[in-house]
Amino acid sequence: QVQLVESGGGLVQSGGSLRLSCVASGRTFSNRAMGWFRQAPGKEREFVAGISYNGGSTTYADSVKGRFTISRDNAKNTVYLQMNSLKSEDTAVYYCAARPPLNSLTYSAAGYAYWGQGTQVTVSS
Repeated sequence: QVQLVESGGGLVQSGGSLRLSCVASGRTFSNRAMGWFRQAPGKEREFVAGISYNGGSTTYADSVKGRFTISRDNAKNTVYLQMNSLKSEDTAVYYCAARPPLNSLTYSAAGYAYWGQGTQVTVSS
């Protein structure tokens, strides 16, 4: 089992920034690709960003490219999502997720084995 706990969400004005953190515990973190997803009310969960097990590869949804940055610190078992130039349409619950060990990045939520409880991000216009 891998337990994931997100933090850093909150209320921010349009154009502002937030940094989300996700701390992992339990089984090995450093051999897992990680992803951030979000779900807005009435919408399906969507991929936001992903990072390979060693941080060497990252990928982003087109809607956040150039504004969001995913990173990880394997020594701290933590993955981050730096969100800049936030827009009202970024309002959602944000979830981090862990892939099975040694699996590559994927956009598909079905490919992630473990999920955090989510953290709310609200962007006011």
